[in-house]
Amino acid sequence: MNKSIFSSVRFAAIGLFGLVALSACKKDKMPAIDPTPKSTLGVYVLCEGAFGQSNNSSITYYDIASKAVDKNYFKTKNGIDLGTDANDLKQYGSKLYCVVTGSNSTANDAYVEVISISTGKSIKRIPFSNGTSDFHPRYIAFSKNKAYVSSYNGTISKIDTAALTIESSLKVGGALEGIAIVDSKLYVANSNHPFHVDPNNSSVSVVDLNTFTKKTDIPVSFNPTKLVAAPNGELFVITGGDWQISLDPVLEKINTITDSKTETFNVKLSSLYLGANKAIAITTYPEQLKLFNTTTGALVTNFITDGTELTSLYSVTINSLDGDVFASDATDYTGDGKMFCFDTTGKIKFEFATGTAPKAAAFNYSYK
Repeated sequence: MNKSIFSSVRFAAIGLFGLVALSACKKDKMPAIDPTPKSTLGVYVLCEGAFGQSNNSSITYYDIASKAVDKNYFKTKNGIDLGTDANDLKQYGSKLYCVVTGSNSTANDAYVEVISISTGKSIKRIPFSNGTSDFHPRYIAFSKNKAYVSSYNGTISKIDTAALTIESSLKVGGALEGIAIVDSKLYVANSNHPFHVDPNNSSVSVVDLNTFTKKTDIPVSFNPTKLVAAPNGELFVITGGDWQISLDPVLEKINTITDSKTETFNVKLSSLYLGANKAIAITTYPEQLKLFNTTTGALVTNFITDGTELTSLYSVTINSLDGDVFASDATDYTGDGKMFCFDTTGKIKFEFATGTAPKAAAFNYSYK
């Protein structure tokens, strides 16, 4: 098992208002413009579920004011299970996009679930199947009102976020995992997956989003799994290595102007998260939450400063509104997990129970 928006616009002119009202009767292709969030009302947590079970995934919702928790919030709101092996949860505009990988190639249970952030209700379930086999979608990223999804079948799928349909697909590489967008280019990791075997397992593919065509493959170390874009345009690549042949994981840096690998850092990370003012890494064996120097590649100090201990540190999400750090604890990967909220100094603010294997968080904001 592999261990994620805003100002209001008013039109005073009567004639312009009439034009807008008329155009609203047609399919609206203009981007939604949202106000700036003022506070965080609640936290959505995607929980992968126990490995190998059907309909194992769920979404937990935590209401910050009341401290109420619903560990199966999606089912409570929609009356159906979220699905099998959900892998990614991101917010874009007023919607959540949940990537559900599915169980096997012929189950027709792979899709992207689109959910209203304010209500938790499903808006649409976008199938990731051609009718005979599933694509096994993994990660999602957004640019200019399009969503881009990587899949184990080697394709990038482009979703129109207005129509909520797959607009087109592009064959890019092997078993695609982590995805990142820098300016007008999409980068995606070609991983080494035992059930989706492909010789392209040591590269990052580059896609030109203006033309939606593949540009090149950038050679990296064996089994890249996650990509993280820095504000300066640099791209960090986490590789998984191969423990069976003593090939250690490394962290590598890509220059997105030249599309070439520039540095390799001998650090073993499972994840890297970049906030506005800090970089936080999860190390492997042991799992620790460390501040990270993106220039030198050095692990600096422990992020948690108050002695709070997590049993099985699994993921981190940084709230862009206030910088709070949400670290998930998968505990034993079979029962309930936990989510811990830390302030920017590494001190705990609150914690709450989640479903099994909490992997990603998203936020329900207030705009008043």
